Amino acid sequence: MGEVKLYGAWASPFSRRVLWTLKLKGIPFEYIEEDIHNKSPQLLKYNPVHKKVPVLVHAGKPICESMIIVEYIDEIWPQNSLLPADPFQKAQARFWVKYIEDKSSAFGALFRSNGEKLQKAIEDSLELLKVVEDQCLSDEKKFHGGDNINIVDIAFGALIHWLEIMEEVIEVKLLEDDKFPRLRSWITNFREVTAISENLPDSEKLLPTFKYLRQQALASA
Repeated sequence: MGEVKLYGAWASPFSRRVLWTLKLKGIPFEYIEEDIHNKSPQLLKYNPVHKKVPVLVHAGKPICESMIIVEYIDEIWPQNSLLPADPFQKAQARFWVKYIEDKSSAFGALFRSNGEKLQKAIEDSLELLKVVEDQCLSDEKKFHGGDNINIVDIAFGALIHWLEIMEEVIEVKLLEDDKFPRLRSWITNFREVTAISENLPDSEKLLPTFKYLRQQALASA
């Protein structure tokens, strides 16, 4: 199938999406850690448009953007499929991935905002979480599609872990148990999957990193 390399960054939720996908499918790969402040010539060559991680290089050919990479992997290595075979269910899964991608900028705004803008970002984030709670998840299913992780879980799971770190950084609790029981149950189920639990970044390492990056973001705002 050709050599597989993943250019990523340990603190990047988008890199984790690809890493988890490779692990869930049991695909051997070489991981190359990138310094996002001093990007390698290889990364800039493979992703000259956006110049960012993650980048998957398969048989010498680069693929960019995390969810595009996830779909590519799922097509090339069909074992433990992340997309449903049924066309309607596949369309539904892609809908939720796009919704999460479109609305997740609210989480980024939490990171970069203060004052009124922070309050707006909190409201937008709660709206996103409420829609996922009420419309995307089900009491009858462990994950979005059933008993196994699918592409929607990969898309959302990466953001949730980092959201919990941001809650500590900005000292605001969004994911309250009584408001989001399905989400809390889903988070527990997600982290019990070995490919996920063994490949989560260290929260104690993430916290000071996020505090520093938030200070930098606020200073430059």
